[in-house]
Parts: sequence; C-alpha cells; structure tokens
Amino acid sequence: MGVRELGAALVDLVLPADCAGCGAPVAPWCPRCSADLGPPTTPRLPDAPDVLAVGRYTGPLRAALLRYKERGRRDLARPLGVLLAGALDDAVGLGDAAGPGALWLVPAPSRPSAARERGGDHVARLCRAVVAVRPGVRVARPLRLERRVRDSVGLDAGQRTANLAGRVRVRPGALPGPGRVLLVDDVVTTGATLRACRHALAGAGVAVDAAVVLCDATAPTHVS
Repeated sequence: MGVRELGAALVDLVLPADCAGCGAPVAPWCPRCSADLGPPTTPRLPDAPDVLAVGRYTGPLRAALLRYKERGRRDLARPLGVLLAGALDDAVGLGDAAGPGALWLVPAPSRPSAARERGGDHVARLCRAVVAVRPGVRVARPLRLERRVRDSVGLDAGQRTANLAGRVRVRPGALPGPGRVLLVDDVVTTGATLRACRHALAGAGVAVDAAVVLCDATAPTHVS
C-alpha cells in the first residue's frame, strides 16, 4: 500500500459516522435524507443498455456522491454500495437474459489521473462495497480508459461520445466469466459512457444485460 492509499485508509478510520447525505450525527442516513433518496428511475437512452438508477442526481443522493467522489469521504462507499446492492435484482430484470450463472459487476473505468487524485477508482470501490453485502456477486475489471480521454464535465452528448470513441480498452485476461453482466457507474447523463463500455465488451464477446447506476442526471424528458 502506497503513502496515498495509506493516508486515505487512515482518514476512513477517524472520520465520524454521520449521515451520508447531510452530515447529521446519524449513520448511514438520517430519516429525512433516507426518505428523499428515491424513487428509482429507468432512463431510456438511444443505443445504451437498459439502465436502473437508484434516484435522480439531486438532494441527499447527489450530496452523498459528491462527498464520496470529490471530497475524500471513501467511507461513504459502504452506504452507497448498499443502495446499489438493493437495486441489483431490479436491474437484472431489465435485461433480456435471465438465465443461471454468476452475476458480474463491471465498473465503468475512471480516467487514470482522476483515479490517482481520488486514491483509487471510485466506481470499482463501490462495486467492492456491493460484494461485501451480496457475497454471491462478483466483480470483473476488464475496462480501462486511454489517457487521452478528457474530463466529461461541460461536454454535450456529441462531445462525450467523440471523447470516448475508440478509447475504452479491454483487458482480455480480466473479462467476466459465464453469467449475467451488469455495467456499474456513479452517474448517467447522456449514456455515452455506458454505450462505449458495452461496445468495447461486445467486441470481446461479452454481452451486457443491463446497467445499474447511483444517480440519474439525464434530461427530464428521458426519464420514464
């Protein structure tokens, strides 16, 4: 473990247990934030896999994700992972394939520079938190982004697609085994990341059943 990872782990140990959404001294969610987390949404995006989101990108869910992702609160991976774990069964039901076999989570990859700044890949950490409460679920990490990929903040749908075109790579030795495959991400906005990930996996012979995300940030007209 490097100095950065060790420091982040020590921070996890000393941070107080509080509400993930508002910081009130009630863990993992205070009653008010707990009541405002959902309801789940199923955004419909062209050429993207079917998506189930825990809730809209607003209120305590957005606040918790920002604290976790941008403000160093790695300990919030657990309560956010529990929310994702609770959505798995419904997400699997969105896909066409529902046969036997393992359930594999494939995290959407982060830009290498962003992962370094956050002390690791934050979506992969969420997947590990899911496995901690759903032991039968497995995680595979075959996807990576080229260094040329820009931060997507401020890009429109076309720019996001162009930014990722041909830049999601697959590590063949890390592909999921037989079973159902769910893509996992923190936020869906235009579907560009999910489309690019599914396309890359399809090129390696892996079919994606559906996707599960924490936050739906699509335009309201796309929410069913």
